[in-house]
Amino acid sequence: MPKLGPFTGFIDQILKSDLEKIKKERHTAKRIYERLRDEHGYDGKYGAVKEYVRGKRLHLKEKFVPLSHAPGHAQVDFGQTHGVIGGVERKIHFFCMSLPYSDDSFVMGFPAETTEAFCEGHNAACDHFGGVPQSILYDNTSIAVVKVYRDGRRDLTEEMIRLQSHYLFDSRFGRPARGNDKGKVEGLVGYARRNFMVPAPRFESFDALNAHLRQKCLERRQQTLRGCQQSIGERFSTDQAAFLPLPPVPYDACEKVSAKATSQALVRYRTNDYSVPVRYGFHDVQVRGYIHEVVIACGSEVIARHPRSYAREDAIYDPLHYLALLEEKPRALDQAAPLQGWKLPEAFATLRRLMESRLGKKGKREYIQVLRLLEAFSFEQVHFAVQQALMLGAIGFEAVKHLLVRHIEQRPPRLDLSRHPFLPEVHVARTSARDYASLTSGEQP
Repeated sequence: MPKLGPFTGFIDQILKSDLEKIKKERHTAKRIYERLRDEHGYDGKYGAVKEYVRGKRLHLKEKFVPLSHAPGHAQVDFGQTHGVIGGVERKIHFFCMSLPYSDDSFVMGFPAETTEAFCEGHNAACDHFGGVPQSILYDNTSIAVVKVYRDGRRDLTEEMIRLQSHYLFDSRFGRPARGNDKGKVEGLVGYARRNFMVPAPRFESFDALNAHLRQKCLERRQQTLRGCQQSIGERFSTDQAAFLPLPPVPYDACEKVSAKATSQALVRYRTNDYSVPVRYGFHDVQVRGYIHEVVIACGSEVIARHPRSYAREDAIYDPLHYLALLEEKPRALDQAAPLQGWKLPEAFATLRRLMESRLGKKGKREYIQVLRLLEAFSFEQVHFAVQQALMLGAIGFEAVKHLLVRHIEQRPPRLDLSRHPFLPEVHVARTSARDYASLTSGEQP
């Protein structure tokens, strides 16, 4: 120390500034020694610098006070892992809610860490616990917090305010970049990843994954943790007694945004385009993004529902939305993007071929009219009517429609050939007794 003493202030300053940097950018003891030697003329040994740095770093390491937790409170965070869902390898974002008093837990997987996943996680967690925690501790996620002020005040997002108003819990937030403020749920994130999702989860759907995770959380209630006399499940009953009651209905867990339909009857949501019926082109609409579904409304009317896509720059069509326009522009039938990949039974292709061969240009329009029956009737009903029309040789829209209605009404078809000149004409000769006699004599009638 006689030689190192004059330089300890410089070393302390380096170590203190290093705390604000990532580990890869911090000084090593060797690098501090080299700087003392080259920049400040230190002529002592490296060993003295090394010992001083080691002791000083131990002193600067943050210490923590053991905490006790009252029943009825929770902590929330998200974690990430990789798995295979529906045969596709992807990143899984999992929502965790921990009850610090009992150490009970809830874990749920989602395709992405989004506002709707955040809200749906609260819905499922409160349902799992059978009540609402009195308060929930969060980090400063942008899903919940718009701005953090120096004095600790926070501006919350509108969705967070609505969620909190629905369940009536108090929200609390940890200090920025201080994960230890919510150490219980941080520990749960790591525990769930190591114990619930190793090896990498493989499930047909997120519903199947979440059923697995929920069962794992229930099984964990049988454990008795170190230092506790009761199991997690026994202590959870105390937590549950302190919960707030569940509201009559769960929160509507979706992101709501305003948008406008384009000339191609498409509405953009999160970089992807979703179709609406063509009559709503250029209309202002509201998009509600759920975890697995996108719902589009115009005014108070829901005009479209689509499975949610988590790709980028994807186009999700409902072919039925474009049939009315195709009836006006039948030439676009074969090149219409919304109909590409629309797999219909072979009976539909046969009906179209016969219609176009018998009726020419009018046949393509009538085929589109047959497809438009799917707007009002189920696919099974229309498919049955098409099969019946082919079997009877009744090749035309009116005939298919008639057969469809009669099938729904459970009545036999009554086709008036005078009203349907395109149907094949049938000639039935008048029966005579001589014709029957010819059958026994071998003569030709």
